[in-house]
Amino acid sequence: MHTRAFRDKRGRGLRGPLLPEGVPRRRTRAQAFDRAVLEAYAPIYHMFPEQLAALDIAVDTVPRMRLRADMTVLPDEIFADGPVPLGRIIPAGIDRHNRPTRARLVVFRMPVEERAANSAQRAELLHVVMTSLVATHLNLDPRDIDPDFQW
Repeated sequence: MHTRAFRDKRGRGLRGPLLPEGVPRRRTRAQAFDRAVLEAYAPIYHMFPEQLAALDIAVDTVPRMRLRADMTVLPDEIFADGPVPLGRIIPAGIDRHNRPTRARLVVFRMPVEERAANSAQRAELLHVVMTSLVATHLNLDPRDIDPDFQW
């Protein structure tokens, strides 16, 4: 017996995936965001390769920080749009198993995505977030990294 793969009762609609696996256009939104983060970070890394060699880059979906509601000024290691963190520097330290950890730059995907209407705005916002966080990590002014920096 032959089975037909129909989407609706009239036999119309997609009968399989629109794009095959492995095609660049088939990236998920999270994968596309990860790629955009790396593209925003690459020019900054090439300016300071020795200083940033020990810095890890990470993407988290949402901020997982305990911030008090009465906080009007956030610490320097947190880059935020008002009360909403967009990125954070986690300094090097010791984990719970007494192993050393590397410093980590974390970008929060959902807050950044909510503030960008398209990929060009997302790239611009990621550039601002990365520039600010790397400047904080290196103890520089953001205009030392990008002379046109404005926030």
